[in-house]
Amino acid sequence: MPDNEDNKKKIPNQKNTGIGVGMGIAIGAAIGAATDNAGLWIALGIAIGAGIGTSVSSINKSDKK
Repeated sequence: MPDNEDNKKKIPNQKNTGIGVGMGIAIGAAIGAATDNAGLWIALGIAIGAGIGTSVSSINKSDKK
């Protein structure tokens, strides 16, 4: 069974990715509504948000070292 301390260390990194995806969905939906192409922009928002969230996680992780 995995150690609980290992799981606690991973949660902040996943939180940043989740926040990035949420923001990407919101921005993608807004742009999609404005351009009448919601499907494309929501998908792009998810991808870009996940990338930004992962980047922020890795930046925060490297700052703590």
